[in-house]
Amino acid sequence: MNADRLIIKNFRNIKEAVLEPCRGINIIYGENAQGKTNLLEAIWLFSGFKSFRGSKDRDLIKFGEDFFNLDLDFYGSGREQKARIITSAGQKKILLNSVPVTALSKLVGKFNCVVFSPSYLSVVKGNPGERRRFADTALCQIKPKYAKVLIDYNKIIMQRNSFLKNLKNKREDEEFLEIWDIKLAKKAAFIINQRLKYLNFLKESIYGIYSGLSGERESLEIFYNLRISPNKYKVLSEEIEEEELLSLIRNFRTSDILTGNTNIGAHRDDIGININGISAKSYGSQGQQRSAALALKLGEAEIIKNFTDEKPVILLDDVMSELDVNRQNYILNHIKDWQVFITCCEPSTVLRLFEGKTFNIKDGRIVN
Repeated sequence: MNADRLIIKNFRNIKEAVLEPCRGINIIYGENAQGKTNLLEAIWLFSGFKSFRGSKDRDLIKFGEDFFNLDLDFYGSGREQKARIITSAGQKKILLNSVPVTALSKLVGKFNCVVFSPSYLSVVKGNPGERRRFADTALCQIKPKYAKVLIDYNKIIMQRNSFLKNLKNKREDEEFLEIWDIKLAKKAAFIINQRLKYLNFLKESIYGIYSGLSGERESLEIFYNLRISPNKYKVLSEEIEEEELLSLIRNFRTSDILTGNTNIGAHRDDIGININGISAKSYGSQGQQRSAALALKLGEAEIIKNFTDEKPVILLDDVMSELDVNRQNYILNHIKDWQVFITCCEPSTVLRLFEGKTFNIKDGRIVN
């Protein structure tokens, strides 16, 4: 997988830009707030996911303009391809090889990339939703069916919660809740078991990566935490049966009706991350948490490569500045054979080890 040409118009602070990267290491450098991250964000949108900065479409349009266009020429699935994203007046148009697609999510799996930015520390030290999102995003890129089940599952949660609120107000009959519980258990069991399989694959990748990052002084482990009550989890080591999950859901019907929310299911689980057997979230240092998050993202890239037979594009936003030289060296050596986009203030951080194509960005313009 390679990005060969990116054309930008009216995106963030970029009026117009054309990026023609090499298929190796690409270094985007410049002072802060000049537009380096915006270039990575533009590439990332072609993965089919929303902005990794959590921005809404209207926030991506350059101030004073009413639209933005993004065009990407890329190599994937053994052929040259083209994708286009046009956003204006609250509407979005997406084209893949000149054929309209109905939603940005339809690009998932077409152009695979993995992004790491400072905000991804929340995968380690943030709330359970951040860790679920990490696993779900990775699974969507390698298993198209998973994305559809996840969408269906979230609709069931919304509909069941609405039904629960009506039950609380005596506007529905409780016996019909069983219908929603069966639907919920079926989709939830699929999602949980897919996450569990993914974590088992990920364990094999991240063990060596984190060991390398820590100079073989520390070990990283991950595990799936199944929520069995509003305040209690258990480590799930084997696939869960649909009937077992349905039983858990039934046990909390009374609580669900009282709160108007579904308290048990794939949307409430967590992923545990330990360093040397201790919670990375609660006790890890900033450096340990950063290394753990990097290991998870690099492990994600390896899994995508193994499942698709193509290396995803790697986007690293402001990674090097917070790492010591040994960790910098390990990361650069680990990804040297991939197409990589790295943002930094000073390109010599990367060029001291490897040749790469450089792009100096200033005030939203590529000036070299």
